[in-house]
Amino acid sequence: MSTPLPFAFTLDSDAASPLYLQLARALAQAIADGHYKSDEALPSERVLADALSVSRVTARKAIERLVEQGLIVRKRGSGNYIAPRLEQPVTRLSSFSEELHQRGFVPGSRWLHRGFAAAAPDERLSLELQPGERVARLERLRLADGTVMAYEVSVLPATVLPDPMKVEASLYTHLAQGGHSPVRALQHIRALNADARLAGLLEVPVSTAVMFITRVGYVASGKAVELTHSYCRSDYYDFVAEMRRE
Repeated sequence: MSTPLPFAFTLDSDAASPLYLQLARALAQAIADGHYKSDEALPSERVLADALSVSRVTARKAIERLVEQGLIVRKRGSGNYIAPRLEQPVTRLSSFSEELHQRGFVPGSRWLHRGFAAAAPDERLSLELQPGERVARLERLRLADGTVMAYEVSVLPATVLPDPMKVEASLYTHLAQGGHSPVRALQHIRALNADARLAGLLEVPVSTAVMFITRVGYVASGKAVELTHSYCRSDYYDFVAEMRRE
């Protein structure tokens, strides 16, 4: 007796699309509809094949398609799992931790560096600092449910962040406690290919396309208090913009 699937679907053998593409689209829609949750195991090839009366080759090719699209993550010796995915509106200023909490993920950080340094020329320009002025530098990997989503470097004036070691989970929460919470930000997004170091940090192949995001955050007075460079995995991270026609 085949195991029932949590969604209704019948493969159409007369359709122009190959069976594996039909199955891949059906599974992708089931994930989008919430039938499968982040980090939940996907039914095995055998279960899919038995439930839908298709060959295991068809089931395998459908799963491989979802892996290519970044919807499924293979875990060696364990199976296939639904990939965590973060959609962030570009019109709302919020922290990485806030966005994850709102979507039911557990945010996390793997700290690589917290300390002080002299501001680089581009940092002085973005933060409107004087030559020789020191900045606090935070370097970490951002995680969702234990999965690496992004590599992030944040730079702030030392007067705004006098003790970087006190930053724990959310930088914005820490800044709010000190009265330096950004209320506005300018953000630039572009694509780049990961070099060997970045690929290793993000756990992706070398030359994989990632989203490079530069953000400058401002407090209510208009003073820039944060410069953050984020390198986001494009298979896990989406930006959503709502546009209106006047």
